[in-house]
Amino acid sequence: MIMDLLHTLGSFFIVLSVIVFVHEFGHYFIAKLCGVKIEAFSIGFGKEIIGWNDKSGTRWKISLLPLGGYVKMFGDSSEASTADNEAIEKMSELDKKLTFHYKSLPQKMAIVSAGPLANFVLTIAILTYFIMTSGLPSVDPIVGQIMPDSPAQSAGLQPGDRITQINEDKVSSFNDIPYLISTNLGTPVTLYVTRGTEQMTIVLTPKEVEDDDGLGNKIKRPLIGIKSAEIKYEETHLGGALYEAVRRTYIICKTTLKVIGQMIVGDRGVHDLKGPIGIAQLSGQATERDLHTTLWLIAMLSANLGLVNLFPIPLLDGGHLMYYTAEALSGRPLAQRVQEYGFKLGFAILFALMAFTIINDVMKLFQVS
Repeated sequence: MIMDLLHTLGSFFIVLSVIVFVHEFGHYFIAKLCGVKIEAFSIGFGKEIIGWNDKSGTRWKISLLPLGGYVKMFGDSSEASTADNEAIEKMSELDKKLTFHYKSLPQKMAIVSAGPLANFVLTIAILTYFIMTSGLPSVDPIVGQIMPDSPAQSAGLQPGDRITQINEDKVSSFNDIPYLISTNLGTPVTLYVTRGTEQMTIVLTPKEVEDDDGLGNKIKRPLIGIKSAEIKYEETHLGGALYEAVRRTYIICKTTLKVIGQMIVGDRGVHDLKGPIGIAQLSGQATERDLHTTLWLIAMLSANLGLVNLFPIPLLDGGHLMYYTAEALSGRPLAQRVQEYGFKLGFAILFALMAFTIINDVMKLFQVS
């Protein structure tokens, strides 16, 4: 039991550290290009466990709480990148130019955006690797088989039907179909179908089934009850693999946004929402399975971290971008008090979300209904 716990914690640290490092390195890299002096680059928060200084004076360190990370830039008063105005006022003009807060608005926005963009790049890189090594599935979105007593059978779908669109999304491959119906738990979905020379629209409601997520956990997913022909994989060039990886990353992010929207309006429960404990469990299960599964988990988490960080919540990168957009539109920065209240509100939102997900994880861990 102790060994299992250590394995889970170690896996969680490795998986999260990779994602956080890439995110923070995005900020770091663009900040350095813009001439910002970096004081610290940390994986984790709190007390430093191990660290070293590079030639430029940046302190690279691993800290006690592995729940994120930060890049502390010259002129920051804290890890949240708030300006130390008193210290900056006392600086020479040369030193001020080394601070993040004296950079132009486009440079600030580029530095802030670089973290989430780095996460998307990581996801795209991993998916590109998968596609290059396994090939692209060449299965057209054509129904090969109808499962008995399924929504597809009840709606009148037939073998040979080509599904060209699901709701507002075009369908390029049969593999797109599970992604595009994944948010339709108990809600109707519209299929645009070509049957011979005939174009038709079929509306059906997927059946909710309990399935395995590939790591041994039970999840609910929608099923319409169709199968494809035999899947064949074709080799592809780097450009084709990159295009497909970008397309899949876009679908992942779009699906995540739909799921979050459904949770907010109450159309979907929050039982699938995972916090640190849930992610740690997934990490342990993935590393126990194989490298491919671990990389897949990193790709999914990285895409979601990049997306969530773009939400317009103060303290997140999206919150900073919201402030800078307001500054660009008004021609002057938001009042310091407004920014401070915003950061307090952002902290309250993130703290409440963290507490909720941890409670949710614990309830599932002990199977409390």
